[in-house]
Order: sequence, then C-alpha cells, then structure tokens
Amino acid sequence: MSQVIYILEDEREMARIMRRALEGLGFKTQDFRLCSDFEKALEKNRPDLCLIDLSLPDGDGLSVVSDSLKQRGIPAIIVTGRGDATDKIVGLELGADDYIVKPFEPREMVARVRAVLRRGQAKSGVMQQAPSPKIAQFDGWSADFSSCTLTDPEGETENLSSAEAALLETFLSSSGRVLSRSKLLDIGSPDDLDPYDRSIDARISRLRRKLGDDPKSPKMIRTVYGSGYVFVAKVQWGDE
Repeated sequence: MSQVIYILEDEREMARIMRRALEGLGFKTQDFRLCSDFEKALEKNRPDLCLIDLSLPDGDGLSVVSDSLKQRGIPAIIVTGRGDATDKIVGLELGADDYIVKPFEPREMVARVRAVLRRGQAKSGVMQQAPSPKIAQFDGWSADFSSCTLTDPEGETENLSSAEAALLETFLSSSGRVLSRSKLLDIGSPDDLDPYDRSIDARISRLRRKLGDDPKSPKMIRTVYGSGYVFVAKVQWGDE
C-alpha cells in the first residue's frame, strides 16, 4: 500500500512541485493551504509523514508540529523559506524530524522523506521482531519505547517524537559509554545527506529539558568535550 504524505503549504505552485515529486515515486499525497483544514483531516486519517510550511495564513507551522503531529507520533519535516539557524534549532527542538530550506531540489526533499520513513519503519520492525525489553527505568524515570512515552518520578507521562525516542534509547542502551557526535547524528539524521550539525545539540537539549537535566550541570546526559556525550545514570530494562 502506498504511503500517504500530507503537505501543509499555502503556496500553490510549491505544493504542486512537492506533490508531483512525491507522486512520481509512488507516494499518495494530500495538500492543504490552511491549518484548520489540515487539523480536520488529521482527525479522520493518519498520514505516514507530513511536510509542514512555517508561515501559514491561519497559524504557525511550528505549533502544528509541536501540538498536533508530535502528540500523535506522526513524523514531520519542516519545509520553509526561513533559513536562519535559530529557526532550524527551534523546529528540531519542537519535534520535527528534519528541516528543508526553500528553494530546494525536489530529489533532496524526496530523499529526506524516504530517510525519515525508513527510520520509522526500521524502529517499528525491530519493535515487532525483537522480544528484547522495551521499557527502561533510571533515576525514578521510565521510558517505554513501544509507545514512545517518558514518565517522570511523579508519574507524569509525555510523548517522545521518533527522533527523541531513538536518541534516548541509544543513550540508555549505551549507559556509561561515550558516544561521538557523528554516531548520534547517524541516528537522527537522514542517510547519505549532510546533516545539520547543530541538530544533535538541539535534540540533546530537548531531551535534557524533558528529563529535568540542568544543561549547566547535567546529571544524566553529560558532555565530554572533544569526544561527545555520555549517559551516566544506572539503567534497568524490563518488559513491564
């Protein structure tokens, strides 16, 4: 069955270019000009991935990513003319899986779409095949990778994006080992493309914030200057 891509883009010509590039390779697409129409469609059907513009007539694409897609666990790629580094970092911090700046080469867009979908499929496949434990406990926290949720010591639960879950699972599986930036970038960035280098800093900053880990003096995810990052809390794995 063809994978479905939703496109939230108010420029008709840009939406047409994106739609043609994706449909030419077998994807099904549906495009929207308004956030309100996009939100109504999400209530009825779940797409495999969404391409989101930031500047929209009736809302902000960043809010769509953080409030709608992230909560549903739907992968999102921001596609926008805003090329400022701050915009990129904010988009990634709010849960986007990737960020493309206009103008772009349609083949690059398709490659990034495929890469994000592959990561999601690979994670899903491992979850279905492996009987290995998928719940980790550490310092009073609990991470359930079968549902991509994180529960704090007080019992409050919030969702993790696919990129956040993949990064946290890698840290927990490698507790006590220093992980290089290049290895961590391979986990959260599209294959065979030059990753936005500071994106890993943004993702780690987001994880630290969700874990209540003071960035000035982190107790769980520590920076090893010149080498990478290390998760230092003791981790216990289980099925429940």
